[in-house]
Amino acid sequence: MRPNAVQISAMLSTVFPLIYGLIFMALLWQAFKVMGRGFSAAGKPFNASDSRRDRTGKVTIHPELLDGEGRLTEEDLLTVRFSDDDEDKPADRSSE
Repeated sequence: MRPNAVQISAMLSTVFPLIYGLIFMALLWQAFKVMGRGFSAAGKPFNASDSRRDRTGKVTIHPELLDGEGRLTEEDLLTVRFSDDDEDKPADRSSE
């Protein structure tokens, strides 16, 4: 006995809301887990020494600072200084 199109349609109309609900609940659970980690991290004091520690234990150099032979480049590097970086020194506005 093969199910006809009406039976298949009825079965799918019953199954799809269940699948949708299960996926919705799983995504909602994930969202609360992620938000919970964010809220717990926001309550902890920021420790600057932990953020500066290299996870590999070795000094790592950005690849763009190396020349073609793997040595540190001797070229002058372009730097950008924002006015809010150092409040002690007044910003040089003569070039504006």
